[in-house]
Amino acid sequence: MSPTGRGAAAAANTPGTTSAGGGTRAWATRLVVVGIVLAAVNLRPAITSLGALLEEVRDGLGMSGSVAGLLTSVPPLCFAVFGVTAPRLARRFGPAAVVCAGMAAITAGLLVRPYVGTTAGFLAASALALMGIAVSNVLMPVIVKQWFPDRVGSMTGLYSMALALGTSLAAAVTVPLTDALGGSWRSGLAVWAAVAAAAVLPWLPLVRHRAGPATQPQQSARGTTQQSARGTTQQSARGTTQQHAPLRLTRSRTAWALAVFFGLQATAAYITMGWMPQIFRDAGVPAGTAGVLLAVTMVMGVPLAFVIPRVATRLPHQGPIVLVLGVCGLAGYAGLYFAPAGGAWAWALLLGVSNCAFPLALTMVGMRARSGPGVAQLSAFAQSTGYLISIPGPLLVGVLYQQSGGWGLPIALMAALMVPQMVVGFLAGRDRTIEDEATR
Repeated sequence: MSPTGRGAAAAANTPGTTSAGGGTRAWATRLVVVGIVLAAVNLRPAITSLGALLEEVRDGLGMSGSVAGLLTSVPPLCFAVFGVTAPRLARRFGPAAVVCAGMAAITAGLLVRPYVGTTAGFLAASALALMGIAVSNVLMPVIVKQWFPDRVGSMTGLYSMALALGTSLAAAVTVPLTDALGGSWRSGLAVWAAVAAAAVLPWLPLVRHRAGPATQPQQSARGTTQQSARGTTQQSARGTTQQHAPLRLTRSRTAWALAVFFGLQATAAYITMGWMPQIFRDAGVPAGTAGVLLAVTMVMGVPLAFVIPRVATRLPHQGPIVLVLGVCGLAGYAGLYFAPAGGAWAWALLLGVSNCAFPLALTMVGMRARSGPGVAQLSAFAQSTGYLISIPGPLLVGVLYQQSGGWGLPIALMAALMVPQMVVGFLAGRDRTIEDEATR
């Protein structure tokens, strides 16, 4: 849009003006909400649907336990490798366009991977879907900060709740869907491509929205502050880019604490999503019930993912929430170790509460930076570094399981990792911002 056009659009959106521009902006905001929810629903079914059918996939493709462990390590690897590219892609094409392309990649990967016929092809198609998830993971907090700067907690809660819903839904219904579709694990996995395709649609009209809602230049001082808070990724040529020069996050202790916390909670989450159904099945729980137990773990995030971010934004220090979630995780692992089948429902509930460290981490990303560009940098740094940290966990669990012939050592490892997660999460929850630390 030309400068004259931008000025006219901004003037049309000033308070008290009832032009089509205001209606368009309101329409776009509603579409963003729908897009966020549908995108969030599709950020985990690629993983949890596979966890529910992992034994069938292993048999069908001839995988060993170690290779299956590698398969459960692919998600954090892709999130680390591709997530770091998200801010650069967003600056060039706009966050909405990148998320739209991410949803399309998820659709293609989920549709192709069950039918490639080889382990290598299955891994490659999974990587395509996970690439789309990776960039969307990073940009969701950025989009929330842009479009809803005054509602970061509630919108993060809505996004996290939809993510938990999609995660639990895939875990619960993949096995019944597979049975209804003739018992083929390939059909049971491929059906989730249709859900991902639906998530592409609301982002298509938003592709041209390379930034958040239009600012109001007539309110110069206030407008500049609002523009800075919304953190538009496409800055004007009037020096705004200089105000948001890249931060040196390696100097920030808070950024490092948040990255390690993100990595350890991701380790726990992907071990749970990849291996928990198998733990229950090896303890004598039927396959369908094991999938429902995983769904119970994931569905705990639906209400809690909406509540925890809202509570966290009202507290000056989020450390106490971290400690409560960590204690629930330790209790759940102890139950899996001593009586996996006897108290299966209780352990699933406790681990579901513990897994709500993910929406808490996302909320802290939005709280530990003052501006939209700062949130984008911190989100990419914390998620990419965190997912790199989480890569060995699921793989190591697979190796320990195969070498020891049981789940004692893997569960002990999971419990041991919960302790440093609580420590770094407590440090990341302190009331400070990366801008202060990175420029000090």
